[in-house]
Amino acid sequence: MTRIHQQSLSFGTRGRGFTEISGEVAGVARSAGIAMGLCHVFLRHTSASVCITENAAPAVRVDLERWMGDAVPDGDPRFEHDEEGPDDMPAHVRNLLGGHELTIPVRDGRLALGTWQGIYLWEHRRQGQRRELVVTVLGA
Repeated sequence: MTRIHQQSLSFGTRGRGFTEISGEVAGVARSAGIAMGLCHVFLRHTSASVCITENAAPAVRVDLERWMGDAVPDGDPRFEHDEEGPDDMPAHVRNLLGGHELTIPVRDGRLALGTWQGIYLWEHRRQGQRRELVVTVLGA
């Protein structure tokens, strides 16, 4: 029998950078009570991202943030949209590059992440924000 479980998660960020959310998403997957299926994570914002990346070496996330800053700098004069400041439009571009959703396999009732993988909320605004995700688990 197929089961569907859905739950919202909310996180406060400290501003630009990564917040690991693996434990919270894994908790939703466990509470769904399925053995095998999929866990979908959807970020309800356009100025942050959700991603899977290295969870053991913090330098990876530092390097990713540095690369993104070089690729999409704040205050770029090509951008018209700046109602909320010089990081406004760059945060939207970063969202397109980083992504707003993930799908993770569930195996034996647990997220089937690799050994060095973690799930992260990647804030693209300079100031801290409140971010909401919808986690949907589908399976049997």
